[in-house]
Amino acid sequence: MPNRLTLHDTLTRTEREVTPLDGKTLRFYCCGPTVYGPAHIGNFRTFVAQDIMRRVVEAGGTPTLHVRNITDVDDKTIRDSQKAGQSLTDFTRGWTEKFHADCTVLNLLAPHVEPSAVAHIPHQIAMIEKLIANGHAYAGSDGSVYFRVASFKDYGKLSHLEDRELRLGASEAASATDWDEYTKDSLTDFALWKARKPEDGANYWPSPWGEGRPGWHLECSAMILEYLGEDFDLHSGGVDLIFPHHENEIAQSCCSTHGKFAHHWMHVAHLTVDGAKMSKSLGNLYTLEDLAKRGYSAVEVRYVLIYGHYSAPLNFTLHSLDSARQALQKLAKADRALSGISPALQHSTTPGPFAEAWKLLCHDLNVPGALGSIFGTLNKLKPATLSNEEATTMRGGLNFMLNTLGLQLPAIVAEAPTEVPADIQTLAQQRWDAKQAKDWATADTLRKQLESAGWLIKDSKEGFTVVPK
Repeated sequence: MPNRLTLHDTLTRTEREVTPLDGKTLRFYCCGPTVYGPAHIGNFRTFVAQDIMRRVVEAGGTPTLHVRNITDVDDKTIRDSQKAGQSLTDFTRGWTEKFHADCTVLNLLAPHVEPSAVAHIPHQIAMIEKLIANGHAYAGSDGSVYFRVASFKDYGKLSHLEDRELRLGASEAASATDWDEYTKDSLTDFALWKARKPEDGANYWPSPWGEGRPGWHLECSAMILEYLGEDFDLHSGGVDLIFPHHENEIAQSCCSTHGKFAHHWMHVAHLTVDGAKMSKSLGNLYTLEDLAKRGYSAVEVRYVLIYGHYSAPLNFTLHSLDSARQALQKLAKADRALSGISPALQHSTTPGPFAEAWKLLCHDLNVPGALGSIFGTLNKLKPATLSNEEATTMRGGLNFMLNTLGLQLPAIVAEAPTEVPADIQTLAQQRWDAKQAKDWATADTLRKQLESAGWLIKDSKEGFTVVPK
């Protein structure tokens, strides 16, 4: 297929073609979940967008190497595991399994490599040692180790900060605690290794600087180096990770290796619910389980999450799930109509009649445009006029696009007959009588009156039927 995927690059602020550095396999890294509770739909918006990116690349004929980490040690996992009275290992294992189960029902492709932070603590310690040796990090008086931001002149290039010192200072000050605030050379520096604190309980590891644990930012750099090397094709995450997390990753990695780190950056915009930021206090922090209890399926959730460009904020509503249900039913009915002519679904490696939808999808993952094009093509579909060969091509192309979007068609739900109100039925009968009497003016007036009330009349030789507009 001629179309290749292009994506907006956060670093250069341009749309660039996504191509593997080695000309063979696209190697990319996605920041994974922190496993201290169930992932919510805001988290999954990012993972679903990344899933479609991978599917488009693979559908275009390029193999991928997808690495996504599991954060199983940080302030939240340590705090909540102790509240739960569980070891960190048992606590994070349970939430990791829940995350995997949710990924399965959302039809997310599993990453090829899924490393955990705890399993790679030796790798993180080794990276810290390199940073200290290179003059980019130092040990504080309490045994913590910090990255010296002033030593990396390109700090802030991803987030394009104009006054990086003030904004870094504000960000760090907001999260600083008494135990580390005064051991750093500068407030802008960030922790690579955190010295053991009483509230950590048994969650600490030995290091050359004393017992403690890695800083949150370090794990991604260490695991990327282990599985993707000093240079790799693409890095992705939510927009909230651009600063400071991804800025810190760049600094750590570039200062401990000779590489340029990620050559392309893809960030997914925020999700709001009913126009508001998600929060427990508002009761709008939906998980898949929450929505399942309301009767919504995972494929309906996935449809809503993709029906909005990944780089623009998306407002999630329960009404949008109802709309997704209707759209998926239309797709399922179109596939069934085609299967009546071409029962055997043949795997297709091309979009066939949906070439325009594929083209839109390859242009910065324009999923809304692609879905609009798919429905536009299906709206013109007249199954009775298709030959077996035409139906086979059409059905194969439709399923090529559905597979690329990761949409699994639901069972078709029979529609309950609509009960026509008595007054509407009376007007419809009066309109029919006027038509039979060739009183066209009255018939037309009554037709318009019915339409304004939300009803349409379908005439036949024998009579008429009334249907919702």
